[in-house]
Amino acid sequence: MTKHFFALSLFAISMIANAQAADQAAESAYQVWLNPGIYSQHFDSSKGLRNSNLGFGAEVKVAEDHRLMAGTFINSNSHRSRYGAYQWLPLHWQWKGVQIGAGVVAGAFDGYPNYRNGGWFVAPVPVVSIEGTTFGVNLTLIPTVANRFDGALALQFKVKVW
Repeated sequence: MTKHFFALSLFAISMIANAQAADQAAESAYQVWLNPGIYSQHFDSSKGLRNSNLGFGAEVKVAEDHRLMAGTFINSNSHRSRYGAYQWLPLHWQWKGVQIGAGVVAGAFDGYPNYRNGGWFVAPVPVVSIEGTTFGVNLTLIPTVANRFDGALALQFKVKVW
C-alpha cells in the first residue's frame, strides 16, 4: 500500500506542475477549492484502519495566508466526521509555476470514537499546500495520540472551481 501512496503523491504533484499555464492571468484574492475527502497512510498499518476517507469538503482562500475549510468524510475508524477549520500559510515558495505554502490548520473535528465518544474537539495539524492553476493537494501530518488517534500522513486532493 505504501508504494501506491507514494506513486499517487508523485502523480498528483506532477499533474499540478504540468497544469500550469505559461502566462497566468491575475487572479482574484478569493478562490474556492473542492475536495473528495482525504487519503491517509497510517504509520501503523497493522490496525486495519481505512486509508481512503471519502467525503466532500470546501476550502476558501480569503487572503494569501488565510483559508477557511469545512467538510465531512468517513474517517479511518469508519465513522462520519465533520470539520470546520482555519488554515494559516505564512510560508510561501514558488517552483515552476506551482505555489507552495506551509503552516498550520486549526480546526474543530468530530466522529472519532476513541476521543470524547465521537464528540467535537479542537486540534492543530501542520500542513503543506501545493497548488497549480486548477489542481492542488494539502499534505498534513496527523500525530499519534495513544488510545485516541492513529498517526498518518494525509493527502487531500483538491480542484479549484472559482
